[in-house]
Amino acid sequence: MKKGFEFLKQLKENNNREWFTKHKSEYDLIVKENKIFFDQIYSELQKHDSLQGIHIFRIYKDVRFSKDKSPYKTYLGAGFSRAKPMLRGGYYIHLEENNSFVGGGFWGPNSQDLLRIRKEFEMDTTEIEKITSDTTFVKYFGELKGEDGVKTAPKGFDKNHPAINLIKKKQFVVMRKFTDKEVLSDDFQKEVIETFSAMRPFFDYMSEVLTSDLNGEPVF
Repeated sequence: MKKGFEFLKQLKENNNREWFTKHKSEYDLIVKENKIFFDQIYSELQKHDSLQGIHIFRIYKDVRFSKDKSPYKTYLGAGFSRAKPMLRGGYYIHLEENNSFVGGGFWGPNSQDLLRIRKEFEMDTTEIEKITSDTTFVKYFGELKGEDGVKTAPKGFDKNHPAINLIKKKQFVVMRKFTDKEVLSDDFQKEVIETFSAMRPFFDYMSEVLTSDLNGEPVF
């Protein structure tokens, strides 16, 4: 990844098509190396989970609706999705100089799933609180993160509900940051896999919620 960071640093300073075209061969080598790295993580995850696929993000940006018209991303990333519909949640790894992290969860649940999650938290937060207060969860992620969808309360929910901070969320994600030194260490792949593994209780609980009704009856 050292070569990758060096390339990305130069790209950040020369984010234009002319420079990238001249250095395309360097980028292609980095892509091949990282594909091996991502594929190895995928294989390790498959030993203990059921994945639907791996998506390695392209470096080319879609600038149609962006104020920043620089054509290239300055990071490398890959996502690993679980086998739907029974298994929910997605794993993500982001490699960028001074901003690398491993994350996972539910970035943009559709309206039906979001309502189901909110209804679950309205009814009972015992299980999610148990998961997010577990020592392993706290060690790797600190706390459950994600943007709030509303300032007070979603329509139909009591703004004074004890779990309103959970109910307001429109995202339910976890994240662990890594320093450049950690990314470049020999143990990095092992740490990534262990971090992903630490997400499993959270994923499995949310999967159970999203595949059952409020009475706990399966919907698939």
